[in-house]
Amino acid sequence: MPGRLIRAAVALAAMGTCLTSLPALASSHREAPAITETPKIDGSDFYMFRSYQPGRGRFVTFIANYQPLQPPYGGPNYFTMDPDAIYEIHIDSDGDAVEDITFQFDFDNALRDSTGVTLDIDGKTLPIALRAAGQITGANDAVLGETESYSVAMIRGDRRSGSRSTVTQTNGDATFLKPLDYIGEKTFPNYGIYADSFIYNIAIPGCGREGKVFVGQRRDGFAVNLGEVFDLVNFVPIEGDVPRGSGNGGGFPGGITQDRANDDVLQKLNVTSIAIEVPIGCLTTIGNGTIGAWTTASLPQTASLESAASYEQDTTFSGDFVQRSRLSNPLVNELVIGLPDKNLFNAVEPTADAAVADYVTNPTLPAILNLLFRDAVNATLGTNISDLAPSNFPRTDLVAAFLTGFPGLNQQQTVTPSEMLRLNTAIPPTPRGSQNAFGVLGEDLAGFPNGRRPGDDVVDLALRVVMGSLCHAVPLGDELGAAQDAINLGYCRPADAPVGNVPFTDGAPVSDLDMSNQFPYLLAPLPGSPN
Repeated sequence: MPGRLIRAAVALAAMGTCLTSLPALASSHREAPAITETPKIDGSDFYMFRSYQPGRGRFVTFIANYQPLQPPYGGPNYFTMDPDAIYEIHIDSDGDAVEDITFQFDFDNALRDSTGVTLDIDGKTLPIALRAAGQITGANDAVLGETESYSVAMIRGDRRSGSRSTVTQTNGDATFLKPLDYIGEKTFPNYGIYADSFIYNIAIPGCGREGKVFVGQRRDGFAVNLGEVFDLVNFVPIEGDVPRGSGNGGGFPGGITQDRANDDVLQKLNVTSIAIEVPIGCLTTIGNGTIGAWTTASLPQTASLESAASYEQDTTFSGDFVQRSRLSNPLVNELVIGLPDKNLFNAVEPTADAAVADYVTNPTLPAILNLLFRDAVNATLGTNISDLAPSNFPRTDLVAAFLTGFPGLNQQQTVTPSEMLRLNTAIPPTPRGSQNAFGVLGEDLAGFPNGRRPGDDVVDLALRVVMGSLCHAVPLGDELGAAQDAINLGYCRPADAPVGNVPFTDGAPVSDLDMSNQFPYLLAPLPGSPN
């Protein structure tokens, strides 16, 4: 990371006071009122990182998760994708906040022989009520009554009017299959082997190297103390007795202790992942090698319910596709965007985010934490701070972290303040086992907010950044060539963030060792049985 980051950071901080239209951050699990009505297209998490599978470092992996909080036992229909929707991953190569490449996924469900599995019941041939009638070991087993397939298109330019081409398997087949969700260990004697057979090598138009694609159920990689957080953050959100991560490096008696039992998602729930691995050279043909990306899901504008619904047709759709879900950086539509604007954020593109600018420059979350925890935090820290929330308005530290990227780290050739996950593809991946869950703040430049890996603890990072950690010294001097390791980036002063050096946490740890070392990285899903 060049030494110009410090100088440019100071300049950006000064420029921040002049910015008049700044977009907001992104979203996840059931974050907006409208998306609860269409859970099949609810984007929950988005990952973008240099592939750290050995031998795959010249690729970027994108993982777009949908349908969050899936109970493993959620039968009998489980969690198919919406065949009426389109799911998309958008990549901006030059920094104008407009997609240069889109990977579009379109799904279809089909019954075997138009009926599913049938049985002869006293001379009458009748379809069974379940998706499978026996153990499943492969995609074409006769006991499997319903199949789910998808196609992938690559669009250069505008997502609707750009140049469109088909992504195929390396054998030329343009149809891909999605594995059935993990019903249980009796139905699937070896789900891992079964699911891995749905990882495809792909030919991407205009790319000289093969990529990979997989769509299927995975164990949700997002670790969070979800129930307690939404119950007015029902714990003291300071690192307890177990030293971990950045900050002062130690724990505080009275704070929450890191414990896997605090996690409500990773150990208990599944999600559906769309994962695609793309050669870096296909993504960086323009710009400076840093890319931005976000995901969307869209439905046709008009829907009419059928009075006589069938398997193939329960609703008639017409009109153009309308975006209903959008996601890049995690958590903030849940915890930052105000209730009146949550649906709006999901519907607009990065170039139209100005309507929710104030939620970034003047965030409410620190004020809420102050109201809830001022006394508890002061008691835990042994201090008497009257207001825990940072006072540097507008919050130019958050502008850099989420809207523009950091100069010299993950800022694009053209700087357009916009909500995108940004990745400098020139920074090599950190191998599994050596990654720091605190990413850049933990001196691991291949991690969040330089992209996002499944093992990055974005909940703790978000808490610390929003409470002002970037106003205090960060351990990046060695990377910047500074005389000392602990340096201030110049966005704000320590006095602006009285608890910015406190190790805030939700107590639900996650690390790269919780994930796989190979594509598609998230672990095989939890089975519905035994439970």
